[in-house]
Amino acid sequence: MRTGQEDLTRRPAIELLHLPDCPNVDPARTLLQACLSEIGLTSIEVADKAGDFPSPSILVNGIDVMGQPAIGSASCRLDLPTRERVMSALARR
Repeated sequence: MRTGQEDLTRRPAIELLHLPDCPNVDPARTLLQACLSEIGLTSIEVADKAGDFPSPSILVNGIDVMGQPAIGSASCRLDLPTRERVMSALARR
C-alpha cells in the first residue's frame, strides 16, 4: 500500500549519461525529473555523468530504459528516452 511517501527500501539507482554539449540532454533531464515527481521520488539523487556515452542515456539500476546497453561509442542516440520507457523502468525498480 502506498502512503504517499517514498519507499526508502526500494530507491532505485538512477543515472543520466550524456555527451558534453548534447542537445538532447536537457529534455531528457526534464523528462526524468517529471517522471520521478509523478511517482513521488522527488528527493532521489540522479547521477548526472558527462562522458563518452550514447547520449542521452537514462539508466535505472544500471539498465538502460530503452533496452540498449549503455556502453558503446560516444554518439547522439536516435532512440531517445520516452516517458513510457522511463515510467516502466521506474515501476520495475
